[in-house]
Amino acid sequence: MHLDPTDQSIYSWQLDVPGLGASGQQILRNTTALVSRVGGLGGPLAQSLAAAGFGKIILAHGGPLRPDDLNRQILMTHEGLGKNRAKQAAATIERFTPRVETMAVESNINETNVESLVKQADIVFSCAPLFDERLLMNREAIHQNKLFVDSAMFNLEGQVLAVRPNQSTCLACITPTPPAGWKRRFPVIGAVSALIAQLGVLEGIKLLTGMAPANTDTLLHFSTQQSTLRKIKLTRNPECPHCGTHTHEQNTVTIP
Repeated sequence: MHLDPTDQSIYSWQLDVPGLGASGQQILRNTTALVSRVGGLGGPLAQSLAAAGFGKIILAHGGPLRPDDLNRQILMTHEGLGKNRAKQAAATIERFTPRVETMAVESNINETNVESLVKQADIVFSCAPLFDERLLMNREAIHQNKLFVDSAMFNLEGQVLAVRPNQSTCLACITPTPPAGWKRRFPVIGAVSALIAQLGVLEGIKLLTGMAPANTDTLLHFSTQQSTLRKIKLTRNPECPHCGTHTHEQNTVTIP
């Protein structure tokens, strides 16, 4: 897909970004992104992917919209209560920009669908609240050599991990198994989720276009309580079940 005059008009301000330009924008227009969950984190992330001009966005999220989703799930509306969230998110993005193709998957990522969905994407954005799902996408992205960005939040903090498969530290290097006692429900303010989502989008764009160095082998940790951004250096785990290497350093990072 080449940039046509309408693309050049819509993304004209973005084309001025040093290191991006028309060549970077064309990469985005030819990119299919898979987004797992379109809630408080995945919703604003998917919206910003659409605004940036990604060619196609696959949105995977099962279950109906509930009243307690509405404090953070910005692609939804009150009228959508009781209806599937992936379809609502796709409809919102299509109204925002019909030039971006959307695909709604009315289920969460699982062992049955993960291989097929990752195969259709060029980059995978993990925004799921459960480690089982995050690790599943991490495993499949590495197996299929697809770029991977994991974003997560808890209370007033959040983190982003950008992964070049089989080249940089992956999620399973840090947390090979789901932490004991982790639950789906935890404290959430929508603004925190949205902030972390934007960091994830930018890391994905950098991985794809090279407009700036992506923060691979680094855990970006943002505390909104302290207004601090930490860059925690990581090394690949030689015993990692997903991307084991021949190095001999281990990570001991606790993440939300």
